[in-house]
Amino acid sequence: DKSGVGIDSSVDRVPLGVCVGITPFNFPVMVPLWMWPMAVACGNTFVLKPSEKVPLSAVREVELAHQAGLPTGVLNLVTGGPDTVNSLITHDDVKAVSFVGSTKVAQHIYKTATAAGKRAQCMGGAKNYMVIMPDANREAVIEGVVGSAFGNSGQRCLAGSVAIAVGDAAEWFVPMITEAARKIKVGPGDAAGVSMGPVIDKQSQQRILGFIDSGKNDGAELVFGGTCSAMKEQSLSATHPNGCFVCPTIFDHVRPGMRILEEEIFGPVLSIVREQTLDAALSTLNRSRYGNMGVIFTSSGYNARRFKDHAQVGMVGINVGVPAPMAVFPFAGWKQSFFGDLHANGEDAVRFWTESKVVVARWM
Repeated sequence: DKSGVGIDSSVDRVPLGVCVGITPFNFPVMVPLWMWPMAVACGNTFVLKPSEKVPLSAVREVELAHQAGLPTGVLNLVTGGPDTVNSLITHDDVKAVSFVGSTKVAQHIYKTATAAGKRAQCMGGAKNYMVIMPDANREAVIEGVVGSAFGNSGQRCLAGSVAIAVGDAAEWFVPMITEAARKIKVGPGDAAGVSMGPVIDKQSQQRILGFIDSGKNDGAELVFGGTCSAMKEQSLSATHPNGCFVCPTIFDHVRPGMRILEEEIFGPVLSIVREQTLDAALSTLNRSRYGNMGVIFTSSGYNARRFKDHAQVGMVGINVGVPAPMAVFPFAGWKQSFFGDLHANGEDAVRFWTESKVVVARWM
């Protein structure tokens, strides 16, 4: 009866030690800020390994942190490729690893790091679906889809790369989104009037163009874009022959089994699928091996709630083309979009960068 009398119990969150962040090219300043500030605030030291394609952004970020007064040795930076990554994620002193990148690399890092006894959160690729209901606000749909599919040249894990037009929505959506894509000016990011810049490098450009070729070969209808014609219209081939540009590209009548529907393209390519009902659209969405985000455009509260409850994704947008959560909420990918137990940002981040220590005390 007296076993609990005079007992105080509490839990402390204690830092892990040395932590590592491995970040991608597409958001070279923002993604590191998902990692090291929270890790350092929790009492850890941090080693940042940026993408070898864009190291200077991270270099400047670390310089600014040091200039702001962060003590020497708290935030560190190393550059390099796969060998550097493998050395970091298996190093005896490293306790936790956070990664953002492709699913293939995320799987490798998660498997390797956890096998070496590290805590790991690995955010992978995505194939994000946007459901267009017939009752949706048309102008809001076009604005949201253009920004989601073609913003950042489609190079982001929250890019909406598939639009499912439900019922007769395709009758107005296809011509409207095609006209909107036609108005996008492609070119160098520092040129006046440009609304979509190049992709990261020639390798990415050729990979994206390969997906476009596969879409045509698989029987999808190329509505706009592709390779040569749109580039010639904007004179980019002549003015920037070595530029890594891909014009906004739209395919209609895309079907299951086509590569452009099944695989992450990471470029400005929008695939349109036609379904007759919301339930059919949800079935198509839920077939995906990815589960990062899903979006519905509708004026119906019932449709919105049904989508929210049944879409197998970690982040849901309702009349929002890019449902990027604020930092107080987790970046909550599902399926093969995430490997681990605790997500980046929000309360999950505090739990990830710390360990629990329970104290049971009695004072006489």
